[in-house]
Amino acid sequence: MKKLLCALSVLVIFLALNTVSASAAVNGTVRVGLRYGSGALTSANLENTQSGGYDLGYYDGGRSFVPLGHIARTAVTMTTGDTLGSFGETGPYGSFEEASAAAAERGGWPAYVSGQFFARYSGGGNGHGSAAVAVTETGSGAALFEFDCQGLYELGVLPAGGPTWFKGYRYAGGFSYPRVTGGGLYVVNVVSLEDYVKGVLPHEMGKGWPAAALEAQAVCARTYASVTSKHLSAYGFDVCSTTDCQVYNGVNASGPDTDAAVDATAGECVWYQGSLAETVYHSSDGGATESAENVWNDRVDYLIGKPDPYEERISIPDYRYTVTYTPAELTWVLQNSGYSIGTVKNAYVSERTPTGNVRRVTFEDTSGRTLTVKGETCRLAFYSTTYGKSVKSMRFSINGNESGMTAGYYINADGGVSSLEGAYTISGGGTVAPRSGGALYAVTSSGTAPLEKSASGSAGAAPGSFVISGTGNGHNVGMSQYGAKAMAEQGFSYREILEFYYTGVTVG
Repeated sequence: MKKLLCALSVLVIFLALNTVSASAAVNGTVRVGLRYGSGALTSANLENTQSGGYDLGYYDGGRSFVPLGHIARTAVTMTTGDTLGSFGETGPYGSFEEASAAAAERGGWPAYVSGQFFARYSGGGNGHGSAAVAVTETGSGAALFEFDCQGLYELGVLPAGGPTWFKGYRYAGGFSYPRVTGGGLYVVNVVSLEDYVKGVLPHEMGKGWPAAALEAQAVCARTYASVTSKHLSAYGFDVCSTTDCQVYNGVNASGPDTDAAVDATAGECVWYQGSLAETVYHSSDGGATESAENVWNDRVDYLIGKPDPYEERISIPDYRYTVTYTPAELTWVLQNSGYSIGTVKNAYVSERTPTGNVRRVTFEDTSGRTLTVKGETCRLAFYSTTYGKSVKSMRFSINGNESGMTAGYYINADGGVSSLEGAYTISGGGTVAPRSGGALYAVTSSGTAPLEKSASGSAGAAPGSFVISGTGNGHNVGMSQYGAKAMAEQGFSYREILEFYYTGVTVG
């Protein structure tokens, strides 16, 4: 029967993959990618200090664990099968226990291959399959088990003693180890949706926040995991564990307040017209959220930008930001991002959305050629790990320049004039008269300073520099986390918070 199940697994997996459009979580279980792609491992350790040992098996198409056998170890290491060297083999046998007993006679290990149990031992000249994964004892390297279902199923390991350590973090649930054919191991945490949300919440919203804010975040995180499957076709899991999805490091940081928020909203998600909503969120919006179509091009009826009157009522760390680029820096950043442009001499916000966020930014080089970017690229185009600089939100200005003016006199970095024709001056004696030439001075908070014309810079910056000032942090779409905190502190419930940031939704 197990051999037949292995043979039919292609159909089972196909059917499972084709049900995720309604919900990525299957039977209340989420597959979270911990290591994958270029981060695939040659070996992966687990340690269960509660000494319950490990059940070995695989997860079926419904994400139920199918046990094959049990090993009584506290620490095990998963590695590629070929690390065990060539082998001899006897069998098949009727069970894990029978194969283990036969293997013990030759100092070998039990193996589950294409639905049948075998006893394997070192020597014999046989090679391991390209999808084979071995379980060894951490430290001694002694072989404990080998699994090879030719990629139709993946080795599953279910700790029997509660949360288990992997790479410095404790995880609930079990683990699955897909192997890229002939390559390294992916590590996937197979965990209940509720335990997953308990792992997300402390990283996405800090402990000690108001209960309503934590509850709103719990519903967002649960909904996001239930609807998101962008990694499923490429890597075989629903969500990753980084900011590309939601930050998740197991249950290390879970606490009474965050766990209580998850329990208080158990099973609840955000819905729009009968379908799960894509509950994207960000740290702070700087004064207004933004419509999805103005950031990512596609219209989403419940992701509509609106003024946010709540954030300004609380203190938000690093709410306001300023970053400066020289022309050389900005030119390098753009060119190394693949944009075709020469030396940048001007940059300005060329279009704003109805809520006042940036929709388009235009760059002009010394030859007069222009480059215009739109949506989230307006901020991402400035990102540079080399210079350690970035634009943090969709709500910013560049030297106060909205029209493309390349030269002028800037006032408080919020506006300016292109010339002083028709201007009036105030003398030291208080006389007001038309400007008649000569040196001019501006009154500043620290006294006076010569009034100089800038190519496109602002006070305090090198001539020609681009000074970008903004508020907020993130893409501005969906729920503002600090906005949720502010609303909670003013007595709003988690449902009211979600219904404010996601237009026309229901929670349940």
